[in-house]
Amino acid sequence: MFVHHVFFWLKSPNDATVRAEFTKALQELVTISTIRQSHIGIPAATNRPVVDNTYAFSLLLMFDNKADHDDYQDDPDHHRFIERCSAWWERVQVYDAVETD
Repeated sequence: MFVHHVFFWLKSPNDATVRAEFTKALQELVTISTIRQSHIGIPAATNRPVVDNTYAFSLLLMFDNKADHDDYQDDPDHHRFIERCSAWWERVQVYDAVETD
């Protein structure tokens, strides 16, 4: 299992039109065939010192392996997502993880 977790900070996080368009673009993105499971989220209402809830959206993707993740990275739909949406975000943070031995 290869887990790819992406956090997005939007330039205009309270703009309803941007949020709707960004959500739609994420929903289209998760249809890429190498993705086994996905979750599109927004910050939960948790307030603890260890929780960073400053982001606007999170995208959690699970792949069978790194090769499938790499195929996703090169997929034309992924490139279109970046071209379409990159003007909306001010920061993106990615965490990739694999299973322990």
